[in-house]
Amino acid sequence: MDTLARMTDAAPLGRRFWTVLGASAVDGIGDGALAAALPLLTVTFTHDPRIVSLVGALAYLPWLLISLPAGAIIDRSDHGRVMWASQLGQGLVVGLLATLIATGHANIPIIIAAAFLVGIGEVMFSNASQSIIPSIVERKSLPRANSLLYIVQTVTQSFAGPPLGAVLFVAALALPFGVDAATFVASAALIATLPRRERTVPLQDRVPMRQSIAEGLRWIRSNRLLRTLALMLGVNNLAGQLGQATLVLFATQSLGLTPQLFGVLFVGAALGGVAGGLAAPRIVRSLGELRCLILAPTVISIAYLLGGLVTNGIELGATLAVGTFAITQWNVVTVSLRQRVVPPGLLGRVNSVYRMLGWGLIPVGAILGGWVAATWGLRAPLPVAGALRALVLVIALPSLISGVRALRESEK
Repeated sequence: MDTLARMTDAAPLGRRFWTVLGASAVDGIGDGALAAALPLLTVTFTHDPRIVSLVGALAYLPWLLISLPAGAIIDRSDHGRVMWASQLGQGLVVGLLATLIATGHANIPIIIAAAFLVGIGEVMFSNASQSIIPSIVERKSLPRANSLLYIVQTVTQSFAGPPLGAVLFVAALALPFGVDAATFVASAALIATLPRRERTVPLQDRVPMRQSIAEGLRWIRSNRLLRTLALMLGVNNLAGQLGQATLVLFATQSLGLTPQLFGVLFVGAALGGVAGGLAAPRIVRSLGELRCLILAPTVISIAYLLGGLVTNGIELGATLAVGTFAITQWNVVTVSLRQRVVPPGLLGRVNSVYRMLGWGLIPVGAILGGWVAATWGLRAPLPVAGALRALVLVIALPSLISGVRALRESEK
């Protein structure tokens, strides 16, 4: 049986973990509201798929631009401090956007700038939050802790937040952005209660930033399995954003959903994510890591292919639910695996390299999604994305199999 499967248990996770979980829940509600409200705000200014997709592209561009220095900073810093400082910065940006909307001064360049700045904060917060988990829970509890985090993030970001954001947007354009700003501040306040982490390396013994970044690059390059998973994640995320960058136009124009129903559409994805998070430890025990890593992208590909054939919001929500269920399985396995095999002092840098490779192509996917929608119609992006995901799995399969087998041998 796989090592990750043997590690799944019900050991207490501790107060620090529950503090991080609570902060993630508060933050997730605001993020979910923003995820629905931002594209709705964009389409009040333009219906051009290329411009709509550009907003999504700029939100993810920081993953390509600053991931590497972010990882080095995180490994040198107290993770909690990085997390709450990032949240406060994001709250300031979104609060300013809400003010500009309320006073009638918002426009497409301002929306794009806000998306980019919030994305910078997300790079810092997300990398630090993944790096802090191994230091606050026992190694054997990582799968359970990550499953709970994904459940909470899915419920808040996809189930509670988007319908709330859509309803608030209809009531007043600025309202969901004000709520999101408040949740960033509340999340920062919770994280600030965490005990400070002791420095693991004295300041005088630290290597230069450039050398520190190079260590993370060398480590992930030398690990066959993580290198393969990072490259798979990169192309899969490109495909995912290609399929969803113009989803707001597909839902509202092709399927006729109202702004409120567009927010409710995320509920289907949330239900799949919650089910996936609850089932992840048991599925890993039953199938093992390798089968999960093969089955999840297969299911996601099929869901995206079917997404282009739907005729109403219920069917689209169902395909999103199936896809999110499988995505959660993939995330729980890969994040737990990464936290398990990477040395603690390198985790921030390896996470940043991994996620730069995994998330850096998302802006490209968003721009491609806008081009595909403008060229072949609003239905085209989802099946194109599904076909690309399937192709990636076929190409990566030999490396994936050999990488998992090599890991098993090294852990015997």
